[in-house]
Amino acid sequence: MLKKYYCPQGCILIFLLLVGTLKAVGQNNTLISPEVETARTDAYEKQLENYLRHYLVEEYEARSEKAWNRDYSSSDALERSVKPNRRRWEEVLSPPVLSKSGPLERNPYTLGETHAEWVNLPLGKLMAEAVLAFPEGASEEKQVGIVIVQHGIGSTPETPFSPGAYHEYAKALLEAGFAVLVPMNLKSVERRNNVERYARLAGTSLPGIELVRLQHLLDIVLADPRIDADKVGMWGVSLGGMATMFWMPLERRIKAGVVSAWFNERRNKMAVPDERYSSFSPREDHAFFNGWLTEFSDYDLVSLIAPRPLMIQHGKKDNIAYWPQVVDEYEKSTIHYQQLNIPERMELILHEGGHEAIVDEGVRFMNTWLNGTEKVK
Repeated sequence: MLKKYYCPQGCILIFLLLVGTLKAVGQNNTLISPEVETARTDAYEKQLENYLRHYLVEEYEARSEKAWNRDYSSSDALERSVKPNRRRWEEVLSPPVLSKSGPLERNPYTLGETHAEWVNLPLGKLMAEAVLAFPEGASEEKQVGIVIVQHGIGSTPETPFSPGAYHEYAKALLEAGFAVLVPMNLKSVERRNNVERYARLAGTSLPGIELVRLQHLLDIVLADPRIDADKVGMWGVSLGGMATMFWMPLERRIKAGVVSAWFNERRNKMAVPDERYSSFSPREDHAFFNGWLTEFSDYDLVSLIAPRPLMIQHGKKDNIAYWPQVVDEYEKSTIHYQQLNIPERMELILHEGGHEAIVDEGVRFMNTWLNGTEKVK
């Protein structure tokens, strides 16, 4: 049974006063003008931006000097000395724990004149997918090395087999006698922005997820009797270059890397807009990772890759960076190899082109360090 309630006259008066107050608060034009409020908020935003940019850029080198305690007395000593930094880098990517939930499925996949396979590996609710191709003559008696070929944000696993900025470099690697594994990573800025937001909420990152997908694929692919598991390289273009830089510090099975169209003066690229190069902000939110610039500018991150060989490729017409800054960052990176007396293990291919792979140089580098006489640890 419903009960009737009656509001005395005083209650009605209080109600009317509250409604009037809420209207005044909502309009807010009697307490501060929109112009004054906007100017105040803009000033606060600028304070925050200047504070954070100063921390990220101006304070970086002093912070980095305290964060790293490198021992260059030997390659093993260097690797031991950077273990704390490697753990912190893993925290930046925060790769999740995934488990294989079924066998690798392999299906024939033809790419023009290239006969390959499309492979699928179930990982619970995720699937690791890639193109896998072997050079002619690969067998248990004639094992071959393998190169992980990583496409960029606007591309697909088929792109490295095609003309254009990739210059068919996956085909060139096959012709040079390497098997190639081309993982499918998430394409497009909009899709990566969307998924990266969910990943951050889950305490992980899209590069961290895609690293684990690759690692599970490697577990199975490297067991193929045609593959020499001690000869694994990685070559990525653009966001694939990011993957190469990001993953080599955490995946020791990769013995040599080529980074095309990604390496940068990282502090400037991420935090200092400049007409001489493009900026990720504000459109590409996916490219900002928690803790990246605490101590991992590109030249510092390279010390988690050393002593393994690393080639950097950058075009002077590539607007991802201002090329003199790339050269400066590269010179800082070479110090790790010079201190170990192995300067030949790091190279810069500075070319006159744009956002692209330089095929002959990259293939030569892989041949030198995977098929050469010197064994890479």
